[in-house]
Amino acid sequence: MATKKAATKGAQTHGNSGATNAQLIEFYRQMLLIRRFEERAGQLYGMGLIGGFCHLYIGQEAVVVGLTACANKQDTVVTSYRDHGHMLACGMDPKGVMAELTGRATGYSKGKGGSMHMFSREKGFFGGHGIVGAQIPIGAGLAFAHKYKADGGMSFAYMGDGAINQGQIYESFNMAALWKLPVLFVVENNKYGMGTSVERASASPDLAARGEPWKIKNMTVDGMDALSVYEAGLEACSYIRAGNGPVLMEVKTYRYRGHSMSDPAKYRTKEELEKMRSEHDPIDALRHLLLSQKLMDEDAFKALDKDIKDIVLEAAEFAQTSPEPDPSELWTDIVVAA
Repeated sequence: MATKKAATKGAQTHGNSGATNAQLIEFYRQMLLIRRFEERAGQLYGMGLIGGFCHLYIGQEAVVVGLTACANKQDTVVTSYRDHGHMLACGMDPKGVMAELTGRATGYSKGKGGSMHMFSREKGFFGGHGIVGAQIPIGAGLAFAHKYKADGGMSFAYMGDGAINQGQIYESFNMAALWKLPVLFVVENNKYGMGTSVERASASPDLAARGEPWKIKNMTVDGMDALSVYEAGLEACSYIRAGNGPVLMEVKTYRYRGHSMSDPAKYRTKEELEKMRSEHDPIDALRHLLLSQKLMDEDAFKALDKDIKDIVLEAAEFAQTSPEPDPSELWTDIVVAA
């Protein structure tokens, strides 16, 4: 699960994390891949080629890219239904992800899981879950497995601000703290749980403090800055891997699209959205840094953008030309209680 390294350009490092030039370029590449992939997924949904629910990650790319760069191969990830970016960040094939979105047999769940329910044991990705907050007990369970096996791994368990008030979250916090489980609980606070602002849903807006009753170390991070997320992630992972138990990290981010493709997002103003896009976009911010440090020039950005678009177009073509599942697949991958 460790992030791939781009070709290095010297040994210069950035920020408190010691991030190299190569890592910054790789952060940019991964965020751009997620952005372009999600844009294409939105187009396919509009064409009727993706059915059911579809929750896009556009605007939040810095969160998963920064944190995945802190992960080791043996680590595991679980998240909610806004999951495409997490899949791509952990190295899952864009073709397989897009094929699953379009319900094809070549998808990660054989075309039966769709946008919210795909998995990759090979990449340590355990979903994609449609029930709000239900993935957090699973994330604690994965952490328990790491500790039981003594494999040196840890669990990354992501949730949204809309899930933080669910009861099973606090049961998981208690058990993780009690048993000092190696888990990073990540609250991706994009300001709105479906259509309700976090201020209207949570009596206390300080979501990072929710773990204090169980003495869980907490952090609040700018989720629109990949380097800030990476620095905080390294600190959190070091603490967890040292055997100190869980960390709760609130990452303040923003989604540009509606809650799902069916959401017109009329609960926020156009001015608010435009201000976030123009002043806080994570991809633009990193692009400016790469330009200012002379790590990439305009030609390099154009070449990279073309490469990413080619990858996404190939994924879309693969998905559209792949076969649908055979009807016999209705009777496979089913657990029957005796």
